[in-house]
Amino acid sequence: MRPLQELRKMLGGDSPDRATAPGPEAGKEFCAATGFRPIGQFAETHVFIVGYPKSGNTWMQYLVASAFYGMDLEVASDALVQDLAPDVHFKKFFKPYFPVTFFKSHFLPRPDYRRVIYLLRDGRDVMVSYWHYLEGLCGKKMDFLELVETGEGLFPCKWHEHVASWLANPHGAQMITVRYEDLIKDAAAELGRIGEFAGLPRETGALEAAVRSASFPAMKQREASFAWENPQIPKNKQFVRRGEIGSHRDEMPPAVREAFMKEAGAMMRRTGYWS
Repeated sequence: MRPLQELRKMLGGDSPDRATAPGPEAGKEFCAATGFRPIGQFAETHVFIVGYPKSGNTWMQYLVASAFYGMDLEVASDALVQDLAPDVHFKKFFKPYFPVTFFKSHFLPRPDYRRVIYLLRDGRDVMVSYWHYLEGLCGKKMDFLELVETGEGLFPCKWHEHVASWLANPHGAQMITVRYEDLIKDAAAELGRIGEFAGLPRETGALEAAVRSASFPAMKQREASFAWENPQIPKNKQFVRRGEIGSHRDEMPPAVREAFMKEAGAMMRRTGYWS
């Protein structure tokens, strides 16, 4: 077996997540030596925090890291949170520090996602936040109406398609739905539901402390103080922005709202966001 230092070098550095294209044998040896596993090597006990982008996924990573793993968010870097609750879209490896590992994902239903917390948010607020995010990511102004009408640049699909796919739950995953709006109103209660679902019950005081440490003011302060590890988060525009319920009312132009509702209206009604 190669020395661990040599394996790290072959994988692209001290962190296995910075690997670009490690050889399969080097990857196997590294995992055997360190306890890391490739992303995709999931277990029945793993829990997936799935939602359309800008539905509260990153916020939920921080909430579960604090509530269920005891992470002190006042001093913890984003890299530590990502180690405990990995993002499947940019992590190549993960280490199961606890029997239950939470993963962040935006993917459509997959057969290997056996336990899922599906995050649901008003699609109008989602699209406003996603539009701002994409402008920051691309570094240029984007036509909001064109984005909504064509779906070009939206990952992994349009909002209503994502919600429809997960509500259908084609692979029969164990799943609970958590509304972003309910998290805003009573995050501790929603964390309690999540803890019961994941088999990680916690006392109310611990859940309330986690909510305080991951409040929106605290998250905005974290963004100002700590760098995001995820390279997909823009550095030139706020990622934690408003987080308000109903932000579409003053940020989504009427023509954009009309185009969105033309396609997504039925799903908005089905999920109770529009009558």
